[in-house]
Amino acid sequence: MKKLLSAFIITLGFITTSCRTLTSTTTIKAQDSFVLGNNEHGKFSVKLKNVSANEVQLWKAPIGGGRHSPVTVKPNETIKTKLSKNTALRIENKSNEQVAVELLVKGDTGLSMGYKK
Repeated sequence: MKKLLSAFIITLGFITTSCRTLTSTTTIKAQDSFVLGNNEHGKFSVKLKNVSANEVQLWKAPIGGGRHSPVTVKPNETIKTKLSKNTALRIENKSNEQVAVELLVKGDTGLSMGYKK
């Protein structure tokens, strides 16, 4: 019985951990932005790799308004950032070509996702 209980707890741990992780390769059109977490949510972190030939710019944007902490991510560069409760991550593509980023999101993954000019 103890072995069965231990196996259940380990399985539940894997399920809980996997539910709190999101991976995505996201494309962003020229002169467009992708916004992750523009809704009420808890803390989360993002590991982002720019897999494009052009730079992208990141901003932290509280859902109540404003933006701060700009970061420019060069081609093939990987960055990690932590976001506070109710703060979105805005990924801007200011180039005239489509870009792609690989995202690994951990923490609260009940995040809205959408594009915004």
